[in-house]
Amino acid sequence: MFPRLPTITKTLLIANIALFLLQMLPQTAGIFEQLVLWPLGSQDVIPGAPGFEPWQLLTYGFLHGGLSHLFFNMLALFMFGAPLELTWGEKRFLTYYLTCVVGAGLCQLLVTAWAGEYGPVLGASGGVFGLLLAYGMLFPNQRVMLLFPPIPMKARTFVIVFGAIELMLGFTGWQPGVAHFAHLGGMLFGWLLIRYWRGQPPFNKRGGGGRPNHLRRVK
Repeated sequence: MFPRLPTITKTLLIANIALFLLQMLPQTAGIFEQLVLWPLGSQDVIPGAPGFEPWQLLTYGFLHGGLSHLFFNMLALFMFGAPLELTWGEKRFLTYYLTCVVGAGLCQLLVTAWAGEYGPVLGASGGVFGLLLAYGMLFPNQRVMLLFPPIPMKARTFVIVFGAIELMLGFTGWQPGVAHFAHLGGMLFGWLLIRYWRGQPPFNKRGGGGRPNHLRRVK
């Protein structure tokens, strides 16, 4: 099955797994500390912290904090990334995924600045939640299965449920140590980009012409 994956999805999987293995090497700790996403002003609060750098908005999305963190993100990338890439094509899919990663990082920076939090963030979850949002928009009636508990539901319902859970956990703080607003940021930027591509509000395009076939819903 793996050799049949579309190119960008396969490359993202390999990159994330390879970087995770490199993270496990003790001699690389200092390098990867520079690549996670540090909140604004963290270098003034945490002694020895590298502080925020612009490249971290991209690099943090290819690093993970543990095997389970990596596994579930890569499982979602495999499940939702492949059909989206086959629908959109390589260039559009990669643009979308990276936009969600960067957008999630920007939202996380805003939230941490407002909340006065200074711990670093890492993981592909912002990009993955963007993929989940896109899958629900393009394939709203496709059935997906939850792992825990194993309940089948339509992709559109799946997106709404997960978005609501992330919003609740983000505001209540019931699951500390997880960047819930980064997840929501990935979904927000993904939604905005799809709306832009479709020429829908708030990005109305003059001239009309309707939506391209590869951006329409699939029943």
